[in-house]
Formats: sequence, structure tokens, C-alpha cells
Amino acid sequence: MNKKVWIILVSALALAIIGIGVYLFIVNSEEELPVNEIQPEEEISDEQMRQTIATVYYQNKETKELTAEGRLVDVKTLFTDPYATLVNLLIAGPKNESLKSTIPVDTKILKIELKGDIVYIDFSSEFIDNHEGGLEAENATVYSIVNTLTELNEVNGVKILINGKENQTFKDKIISLKDPFSRNESLIKSSNNI
Repeated sequence: MNKKVWIILVSALALAIIGIGVYLFIVNSEEELPVNEIQPEEEISDEQMRQTIATVYYQNKETKELTAEGRLVDVKTLFTDPYATLVNLLIAGPKNESLKSTIPVDTKILKIELKGDIVYIDFSSEFIDNHEGGLEAENATVYSIVNTLTELNEVNGVKILINGKENQTFKDKIISLKDPFSRNESLIKSSNNI
């Protein structure tokens, strides 16, 4: 046999032996590698697993700007009735002491529904009767609702009714509730407090 052929055969055999060895090493080491499982520091309750964070807008007591507050909400509740859930959070008020609710005291939701991409909210008369009035306060009230609800992808605007009636205004007639309102970013504090 030729010396060159002999070198090629020995080299091919050596490469085959090395290849088989590497393959066996990889297969065996995959089986023996320990699996690192991450263990939580404490057990997560069923209630915690069902919660998500919703963004709700309240008015900052000092700056008067709308400021976002993150609130934990039960996913089932949010899924079942997202619009009423969020507006009820606004009515209940913020957790942060530097913020205040913009919804007048004793206001109730009479009806709330999505039509197209507009949420129609029918509030009780306290929404107008108990409102402090003034452009700044009225804007804060309207846009805390609108900006909160437009956090939801399907909502692009909000129409406010009072006791089932359209075309209402606040007592001082500064802001009309005739047309739907769209999101207004200019009233929101630039660094959100979520």
C-alpha cells in the first residue's frame, strides 16, 4: 500500500475515533448536567397570581397635574367589567397621599358600556351637583376618567352622560359634556408615579 494512502486511512480513523468520543461526551454530559430551578423566596398565593397592574390617573394635590398610580386589580374582575372596575378605582381614590380623586363625592355609575371604540358612562347627578367647578378641576375630572380608560387598547374616547341625558355641562357651563373626549397627554405629569 502506498504511504500516502496509509496516512490518509490512519488520519480518517483517528478523526472518526475523536468524533465518536466527542459525541459520547456531549450525550453523557447533557444527561448529567444539573438543572437549576429558581425557587421563590415565598409561596405565591392564588390571589397574587390573579392580579395585574392597572394604571389610574388622579390629580396631584400640589401641581394639579394628572399623575398615574399603579393599582393591583384582580384579573377576573378586570376581564369581566374593565370599564366599571377602573372608574370605581377612580371613585374610591388613590393610595398615594400626595394625590386626590377627581370624581365628586357620592358619584355613582348608573351604566357603562363600550360602543365601537367609545366608552359611554352614565353618572348620577352628583357628578355635576357635587363638583367644585372651575376649568382646572373640571379638566382634571374629565381627563382622569378619559386617560384611565384609554389605557385599554380598545378604547379611544369617552362619552359622559348624567342620569341618562346627553349634552350636559358642569354647573358653571365651562366644559360641555356634549361630545366624546379623547386622551389628553398634556395634562399628565411627565414622570408617571406607577
